Amino acid sequence: PAGDKSVIVIGGGPGGLAAAAAARKAGAGQVVLMEREAEAGGILKQCIHDGFGLFRYGEELTGPEYAVRIKREAENAGVRILYGHHVTKVGADRTITVHAENGIKSIQAKAVIAATGCRERTRGAISIPGSRPAGIYTAGAAQNLMNIHNVMAGEKIVILGSGDIGLIMARRFMLEGADVRCVVEIRKEPCGLARNVSQCLFDFDIPLFVSHTVSKIIGEKRLQAVEITEVDEHMSLIPDTAEIIECDTLVLSVGLIPENEILKYTGIVLNENNSVPTDRFLQTEISGIFSCGNSRHVMDLADYVSRQGEAAGRNAVHFIRGEKMEEWDDRVTNCMEKGFPKKDTITC
Repeated sequence: PAGDKSVIVIGGGPGGLAAAAAARKAGAGQVVLMEREAEAGGILKQCIHDGFGLFRYGEELTGPEYAVRIKREAENAGVRILYGHHVTKVGADRTITVHAENGIKSIQAKAVIAATGCRERTRGAISIPGSRPAGIYTAGAAQNLMNIHNVMAGEKIVILGSGDIGLIMARRFMLEGADVRCVVEIRKEPCGLARNVSQCLFDFDIPLFVSHTVSKIIGEKRLQAVEITEVDEHMSLIPDTAEIIECDTLVLSVGLIPENEILKYTGIVLNENNSVPTDRFLQTEISGIFSCGNSRHVMDLADYVSRQGEAAGRNAVHFIRGEKMEEWDDRVTNCMEKGFPKKDTITC
């Protein structure tokens, strides 16, 4: 092994940064955070909208502002952040395999915290019939194009799914002058936060079709239209309800999958949705390997991801010292109101 580290954190998003900082503050001798990209912050770097930090900092921040602040906390605590370090394997003995510019290394840790986030479901995961033209994006990919690369993904937009990133992108497209034709949701209610339904759809008069889905993609080189169809209580298509909507872009916001492939080498059996089973101390079935944030279970807010990361960081140190660990209360994980905004409910 290249060296003995007290705590290794995998992933430099809001959970990993908070976990690393908390481990250092709890007395870990050396904390190393492995980040595969060139900058920390995770998905926050492309989330230029506000709404972050209300619970953690008591003020409204954009995603990049939140990322800078929590990264500074980790650096000030003495965390060593290694960029361009892609962890590909975690062993049951807490040895990690990492690929970096100077080669492949194995590093032994006393405790490991996996904070690897999640990935988006794609068209292939939901099997929409039709051709394969250009102009079909996941919501995160469209967000990255627009907010990081300054590339407009399209002009006439249909959004399938009412996840939070899709709702936020509906507003983003409108602000950039695009025509968001509608948001289509297969469930009876939106699945995103009520505040996003209110602020991103209702405030911009964007039509929302619940109990509908995209039943066909139309176009050859570039998307020309989609067919949407109403569904019954079993989510089966209802005959003679199809409608063609012209568009050049389809944005998919159809769910997130926890990213945990690197833990499979430990022998940990993942849940059906690819999340990681842990005990009440955020520890997996392998002693000394912890999980936090969206890779453990998809959460509502970055503020809660950071709070959970802090608990995992402290517990990693308690584990190393043989101390009693603190319990995590999952009731604070997903407590935000979802679906249609209710009367007399504050959604800001």
